[in-house]
Amino acid sequence: VDHISSFRKMSVYEKPQDRVLIMLSSGNLAISQAVKEHLSHTPKDDALTIWTARNLFEVAQLVGEAIRVVAARETEALKAAGVEFNINLLLGGQIAGESTRLFHIYAAGNFIEATDENCYFQIGEAKYGKPIIDRVIHAETPLMDAIKCVLVSFDSTMRSNISVGLPIDLTCYARDSFNLDRVHHITDSDSYFSQISQRWSEGLRGVFASLPDPDWEIAPDTRDSFSIPPP
Repeated sequence: VDHISSFRKMSVYEKPQDRVLIMLSSGNLAISQAVKEHLSHTPKDDALTIWTARNLFEVAQLVGEAIRVVAARETEALKAAGVEFNINLLLGGQIAGESTRLFHIYAAGNFIEATDENCYFQIGEAKYGKPIIDRVIHAETPLMDAIKCVLVSFDSTMRSNISVGLPIDLTCYARDSFNLDRVHHITDSDSYFSQISQRWSEGLRGVFASLPDPDWEIAPDTRDSFSIPPP
């Protein structure tokens, strides 16, 4: 781990009063950059683009098609080099005429959409930060609570995995605003992130200390099953 670089994993596509699209990526960086480059190309004919799609479902289809194009071109070479074709994308936002939507797009180019029952997605290193989100987030969670929760989730992940670290790009979109009014680049000098990281750690230790000790005893007929017999 003596060669570490930071790359932005968030892309924003914004057309005033018409659409705001936000895409997050994880997996092979070269693949995700190739997919974004393919999406940025202007077709010679009247083919659909992310700027002309009528709804976010069509945008998700375009992103899936871009992944397949890159996969068809790169998969064999990557396989020969022992590298897996690995990419996951989150696509969210709003196009005028419909409500906000969120999609998880997989390496095969297929995708699923968030629902009230499954109202969030995670990509990348998820296992360390997922428990707090599972306990807190639901469809009616206020925006400020969601922001705190996702930052705590990131903090928990960074403490357990050295491959995840600052900076963090945070973007909040308010429905029907067609404007990104909260865009924040969080670095190690961010006082708010440092504060919630410290208070979360202290709170966890405090709750742990307040838990009662076990009040059961090992029954005589099972005690030996937990011990190593003498030689």
